[in-house]
Amino acid sequence: MGRALFDNAGFLAAARALACDRGPGSVTVDSVTQHLKAPKGSFYHRFASRDALLGELWLETVLAYQEGFVAAIEAGDGLGAALHTPAWSRLHLDDARLLLLYSRHDFVQGDWPAALKRGVRDQAQRLEACVAKFTRHAFGRIGPTNLRRAAFVLAEVPLAAVRPHLRDRERPPALVDELITATYHAIVQGGPRRTTRP
Repeated sequence: MGRALFDNAGFLAAARALACDRGPGSVTVDSVTQHLKAPKGSFYHRFASRDALLGELWLETVLAYQEGFVAAIEAGDGLGAALHTPAWSRLHLDDARLLLLYSRHDFVQGDWPAALKRGVRDQAQRLEACVAKFTRHAFGRIGPTNLRRAAFVLAEVPLAAVRPHLRDRERPPALVDELITATYHAIVQGGPRRTTRP
């Protein structure tokens, strides 16, 4: 009966709260169980290790973020994909701080637990496919230079724009969208001439 009081979602929520407050390094089996007032056995009944818990937290967060980004790319809305980062950050400030101020290696040291490796690989491949699709559509063909342009405008610029605000625990202001939009148009409209149909 006691185990029913502490489910996966509860442990993930505790890890998220601790990581948001003091960073992923503050999340330990002890800190999570103390936060929940749960026995360690209840933790280990659901997670093999701290890395398993934090890996699941990171993957859950990145998949939630990617939903809107992928939808924008699938709809052919490159600017919407670039603006997804500040929009999502405003709606999910704590999760945005976890995802965008830390790397996945801050969550799990060394090898990822086997059960999470497939999920990590799948999300990375999904992101790469989105960048390739945008590259072909925006610049006419895929190549190292155009892929670099795409990654810059879709990911690096939005990240650089929101990070100072996330560090200050504030939602990105409207100015961030203006800066991302101006950069997007400068890169996409000022990029190489299209050589093939989208």
